[in-house]
Amino acid sequence: MRGVLKWLSMALVIVSCGKESAPYERSVNYEYGRNLSHEKIVLGERLENPYKTENMRRALSSLYPTKAEHAVIQTTDLYVRFLPADQSEYELLDSLGLEMVDHPLDYSIAVEGDWYHDPDISEDSMTWQYAVVPKDFVFPDVRYEVIDECFMSENSPATRSVEGIDWELVERQAYTLTGNAGMLCDNTTTKSDKATPSGRITIVDKDANGGKPFGVAGVCVSCNSFIKFDKTYTDRDGYYTMNKQYSSNPRYRLIFENSKGFSIGFNLILLPASISTLGEASPLGVTMTVTEESEDKLFRRCVVNNAAYDYYTRCGKEDMDITPPPSDLRLWIFRGLEASSAVMLHHGTVLENEFLKKYLGDFAPLIYYFLPDITIGTADKRTYQSIYSAVCHELAHASHFMKTGTAYWDKYIFYIIKAFVLSGGLAYGDGTGEYAGYCDVGESWAYYMEGKMFKERYGGSTPNFGTSFWFYPQILRYLDERGIVCSDIFSVLNGAVTDRQSLKTALLAVFPNKKAIINQAFSRYGYE
Repeated sequence: MRGVLKWLSMALVIVSCGKESAPYERSVNYEYGRNLSHEKIVLGERLENPYKTENMRRALSSLYPTKAEHAVIQTTDLYVRFLPADQSEYELLDSLGLEMVDHPLDYSIAVEGDWYHDPDISEDSMTWQYAVVPKDFVFPDVRYEVIDECFMSENSPATRSVEGIDWELVERQAYTLTGNAGMLCDNTTTKSDKATPSGRITIVDKDANGGKPFGVAGVCVSCNSFIKFDKTYTDRDGYYTMNKQYSSNPRYRLIFENSKGFSIGFNLILLPASISTLGEASPLGVTMTVTEESEDKLFRRCVVNNAAYDYYTRCGKEDMDITPPPSDLRLWIFRGLEASSAVMLHHGTVLENEFLKKYLGDFAPLIYYFLPDITIGTADKRTYQSIYSAVCHELAHASHFMKTGTAYWDKYIFYIIKAFVLSGGLAYGDGTGEYAGYCDVGESWAYYMEGKMFKERYGGSTPNFGTSFWFYPQILRYLDERGIVCSDIFSVLNGAVTDRQSLKTALLAVFPNKKAIINQAFSRYGYE
């Protein structure tokens, strides 16, 4: 799979946008997580699972020998692993609401990391996916194995209702009897000592908010101790509180699927969202602050997350009042690329035609196989503001796509690829040839929006993004400055607006009282 991704990165260069460079609080913890590895997980020794039904029975009997016969422990959950044959099988499992991880849950972790691949599985295939399912789970037609039958007291109301039994204490006793007492938050088994994890995940943009940390918004925080899983989402300010209580020290991770619906990346293989491990920590929770000096993948993922969250939020009627991108958008980050793109493949665009097949050759099937919507190239982007700028540009394209549809987008992307090929690698070509007008309209809109959002975040004058090319985002800036704002401009960007002339015609039709301003805007850049 890693070899396939190497070729995919090369193929995506030709469908990428050419970009210009962008001119109550716990104490802030800048150090947490900086020494964690975000590469491959290294497993340690296998551990005895305290939640196995038989182990929970032993724990109950050792603490309450006279009550054990009244509190009958029966299996409530199954610890299983699946081996999806392809992405469709993985997505089938995901659609059932399963929380899956790519490494076994009953091993110690010798070296933390973001991903794991079973050495007995080919690197070009998906690895085992580990999950916990109810005992009566109806397994789909995907290869699976049951590892352990387990008991979770919170999933057995009848058993839990037996009076005089401290089930939290039983759980702690099961950890002790299975040799896992060192994982508990203290070394006593004489009392229940559980906590609901909570905390705050923040990030620093040195050029905004006075350089003070602000929340990593809407990101998924997940934790587990053996098979006991929980997850939640941070709020706008980065705060989160889990639903379950833990007496042991869970392992925490950020999963970059956002409460707004979009996801970032794939975790080496076909998983729909990248994962950044936060390691094992107290059941009280993890609080951390990400900066440019933090681990590189974590920083970039958090910036893309926040930029997209900001864009989706600002699309509302009370702000920019434009159509947001689709909620199930797939964004990929490519550290080896400079350019970014909005190919929208996951949402039905079809790049397949004879010209593209001839040029892409063996690369074409790879693009169709992985189906990204947005790719963000960060090879030349080291700061929050440069990544933020690129994300806003591509999401503006995604909003435009929602107005125009796939047939329009196929022509748009076709022009960009063909122009790139025939011009010897020149981004956007020279503005001539079939479907050049689609590029004119689309790139003018995206560069205009990029500059608008950049200025509103960072202040100063509006950056001249896109003004070195043959199209003119300056036209839209000129209109905006004179009262035809972004929602007005966006309102006309339908499938019939396929070039600069049709854009002007549409604006005149919708805003006849602004005729003089519209004519001035277009004539300033040589278009009567």
